[in-house]
Amino acid sequence: MPPITQQSTNESGLDLVLFSIPQSLLLQIGSASILMLLTTGKMSIKALESIGQASEELFRGDRLPILPFPDATELDNHS
Repeated sequence: MPPITQQSTNESGLDLVLFSIPQSLLLQIGSASILMLLTTGKMSIKALESIGQASEELFRGDRLPILPFPDATELDNHS
């Protein structure tokens, strides 16, 4: 009876027509892409938060120009 831990080399990896890709390479590519996705997500969140804060600063009341508001007497004279 052969040992249970024996693995065949034909089943490890992705067998394509012209070549085969080992499982370790597939695992490394998958891990790197997930880590890049997580990092990109965190950076996107930080960028959106900073854009939101900048837009709040833009529309704060003390930064806006004071607009001339017509008085009630001026409105009556023009009618």
